[in-house]
Order: sequence, then structure tokens, then C-alpha cells
Amino acid sequence: MATTASTTSIVSVASVTLEVADPEAARRFYTAFGVDTHIRLRASEAPSTGFRGFTLALTVSRPTTVDSFLGAAVDGGATVLKPAATSLWGYGGVVQAPDGSIWKVATSAKKDTGPATREIDEIVLLLGVEDVKAGKQFYVGRGLTVARSFGGKYAEFASDASSPVKLALYKRRALAKDLGVPADGTGSHRIVLGSTAGPFTDPDGFAWEAATSLTPAPSAAPALS
Repeated sequence: MATTASTTSIVSVASVTLEVADPEAARRFYTAFGVDTHIRLRASEAPSTGFRGFTLALTVSRPTTVDSFLGAAVDGGATVLKPAATSLWGYGGVVQAPDGSIWKVATSAKKDTGPATREIDEIVLLLGVEDVKAGKQFYVGRGLTVARSFGGKYAEFASDASSPVKLALYKRRALAKDLGVPADGTGSHRIVLGSTAGPFTDPDGFAWEAATSLTPAPSAAPALS
């Protein structure tokens, strides 16, 4: 059964930093992809193999916009993990960026009502965790507010307009299956989250750092240097 909650003071994701081997190449890719203003990049050679345990999902308005984003990603060097297709829930596809991060682009619409745009309605960061209930309790203890919860399968946290992404938890194996990749993976997640609730590390090893602002970082953020 789904549960809901609300609060007048919301602690949410202030920034998302992807750790990449080549920040300049990654910056060019994410600029072409169209998400450079929503993420930060940081140089890292931390060992990482297999599934890194997360995905960033773009929600857009119509199928042609899904195709536009996925096409830009592939043109920039991304690998198609799941070609765009119609499903019970709408239309979407999955790609893996050259730096290894996995991105899903989807819409609830199954038919186009206009031409493609480059507008993103919402970005959701899905963390693949071993125990959704435990992870939910951990994050509530850190000041996040549950917006939706479906037992031990899924939990989504509230965010405000200044947050670049919405945070959600999903069973790791279920998330990997949805993305079309094996669930196994070791080493660094290659992602660092910023929040007014940080710094801390969650039970699944996702690292958070202190952030002083909930303003999305531009593509030329200091984190690139």
C-alpha cells in the first residue's frame, strides 16, 4: 500500500556529482545530451566494475522528446542498453554514458501531441539498495521526507523546486533488471550527492557531502577543475 507524507521543511538533494575519468570529455557529452546544468563532474580513478547501483531517469512530455534525448546521447558516444519502446507505462529507453553512468529517458505518453522539445519535466535519481525499508528509515533519520512508499519495493522522497533531482530508492536487483544489466558490481558507485543533511554515507555505500546551496551547478562548475 502506498503511503504519503508532507512537511513544511524539506531536506533534499542539492547536487549530483558524477565521478569520471575524463571530466572534459564528460562535460562535452552531457552538454550535448542536454543535462549539463543538472549535474556536476569530478575527476576520479576509483575502481568500479559492473553495475554501479544507480540510474538517473529523465521524465519528458512525449515520445519524440524521448527519441531526441536518446539520439543525442548515442551521437555523443552512449551505448544503448534498451532501445526506446512502448510499454504498459508509456515509452522509454535506456543508455549508458561513456563514463559508465546509466540514464533512462521516458514519458507516460504513448502518442505524440506535438514536435520534440529539449525540455525535461523531472529528473529522478534511483539508488539501488538491498533493503528499501531500512534505507527509507535511514534517510528519514537524516531529515528527508517520504513522498511515496510502496512497502519494501520503492520509496520516493519529497523535493523542492530548487533541487536538481528527486531521490528514490529501489531494490538493487529490480533496478538492474529494469535497466537491462546484470546486478553484480563492485567498487565505487562513482557518484557523490550533496545535501544540507550531509556529510554521511548510507547503508549501501552512497556518499553524501555537505552542500551550502540547493542551486543546480553549471557545466563549468569548480568541481571540474
